[in-house]
Formats: sequence, structure tokens, C-alpha cells
Amino acid sequence: MTDTNTLRPFAFVLAVQDLERNAAYFRDVLGFRVDWADSTDWRIVERGGVRIMLGHCPDALSPAATGDHSYFGYLEVEDVQAFHDEIAQRGAIVLQPPLDRPYGMRECTVATPDGHRFVVGQSIT
Repeated sequence: MTDTNTLRPFAFVLAVQDLERNAAYFRDVLGFRVDWADSTDWRIVERGGVRIMLGHCPDALSPAATGDHSYFGYLEVEDVQAFHDEIAQRGAIVLQPPLDRPYGMRECTVATPDGHRFVVGQSIT
């Protein structure tokens, strides 16, 4: 019997106060492709199979105000230093440059203009 209700990842969903500013940041700084440009309240950005839906929520609480709850994802790359260097030279908001962690990962932390944060890591074991 096939389970037709198997859950599969589709996208992270972020409430953003300025839709165009955030979409431009993901495109121009982080290297994502922007889709749904004709929608008034949504953009979807995609890079390497990672999708993030940006929802226009101008009155939402700023993610920066939520402290550690502003983290939304952990992404993995083959070379975190190369990823860091690529986005840093385009003006990314890098909160933590690549750093080796005792649990076998080399990680950097990146933020969005609204204060959402995510970690990008690679295995070093």
C-alpha cells in the first residue's frame, strides 16, 4: 500500500515587513532566484533546491525582537567558507563567520534585513 499522504518539504515560510527589500536581498546578496513576482503578497526564492516563501506582513513583530526564536533553518553546503566568501563580498549580513564546532560541523550564521537568522554548515568529520 502506498502512502499518498507522505509529507515532503516544500519551503520555509517567513513573514517579512518589506517584501521587495527582502526578495532583493535574497536575489542580489544571497544568490537566490525570485519567483511569484506578479503576486502582491508573496515571493518565493529558491537556490539549490532550498525554497523560502516570503509573505508580506508589514505589521508583524520584527524577527529581531524574538531573540533566538528568529532562527528558521539549518542549511548544508559542501564548502561553507566558499559560500561565506561569495555572499559576504555582496554585502550579506553575516553574524558569525565560519567556525569549527565541537560536534563536527563548520558553520556560519546569516541574517536577513528583517532579522531572520539561519545557519549554513558543512561536516568536518
